Amino acid sequence: MNVKYLIITAISFSLLIIACNDSPQKNPQKEEATITIPFFNKDSAFQFVKNQTDFGPRVPNTAASLQCVQYLIATLQKYCDTVYVQPFQSRAFDGSIINGKNIIGAFNPEKTKRVFLASHWDSRPFADYDSNPENHQKAIDGANDGASGVGVLLEIARVIQKQRPNVGIDIVLFDAEDYGPTHDMQKQNSENYWGLGSQYWAANPHLFGYKAAYGILLDMVGDKNARFYKERLSQYFAPQIVEKVWNTAAKMGYSNYFIDADGGYITDDHYFVNEIAKIPTIDIIHYDASPESNHNFVYYWHTMEDNIEKIDPTTLNVVGNVVLQVIFEEK
Repeated sequence: MNVKYLIITAISFSLLIIACNDSPQKNPQKEEATITIPFFNKDSAFQFVKNQTDFGPRVPNTAASLQCVQYLIATLQKYCDTVYVQPFQSRAFDGSIINGKNIIGAFNPEKTKRVFLASHWDSRPFADYDSNPENHQKAIDGANDGASGVGVLLEIARVIQKQRPNVGIDIVLFDAEDYGPTHDMQKQNSENYWGLGSQYWAANPHLFGYKAAYGILLDMVGDKNARFYKERLSQYFAPQIVEKVWNTAAKMGYSNYFIDADGGYITDDHYFVNEIAKIPTIDIIHYDASPESNHNFVYYWHTMEDNIEKIDPTTLNVVGNVVLQVIFEEK
């Protein structure tokens, strides 16, 4: 195990994946090898989510954020071959300087073909969609919006420590994804103030010249009634990966979670990875297509209600098993 710290000095101002046999004695058909998928423990994944929320809101530049990042680094150190810590600075929408840390855990570093799995570990500093206006300037726990995806990835890291897929795997935990303008302060080009950590990593990967065959981003993957539609930017940038993942989910009997229908266009971390790093990357994200939703996400999105009580281990299990199946089928 080794840990590598990437020292960054510049401030990033974010403005912005048989042969035939003639022998009659042998069967000409080649049997497919059975793929054994490691066991994904939903209760362990849930505990990984809870461990994050126990620190409180993981807002950049706070004590809770510093405590959580040390926990995430230490956890990945137990499982990964190499862990990289990427400090960065970015300017937020309000002019403040964000001190962030992206964390990258690598498996099978010798493998040329790589797949990266990502989520953001920070939480929203503003409950700007809360029904109570007095909460709009309060930070949220972000159990679903952030911690759920990280929880799934930490459990994947735990299980592939002993049973490896045939490709290299990089788990990328982005910081400062959710430090965007409040609902009543939207600005022109405001999407560039979101995903600050992914913008930085996409432009400055943890390894010079880093490339991956594709990436899968997890966001809001813990709700009891989660529905994952085919996000439109994912289909634009990486349609083959969308089909790979959704077809895998269907074969596993999870079509009630992975809906074979279009979702919306969502500017999430995957957008910047596609645009900047040119790695085709998709987003598995809970999308609410009902006409009653005023923002197309689960009703407690960016509210004080996004807490550990909203997390369903069964949903974590579905997402984790689908992702494991996909990466273990890679040659």
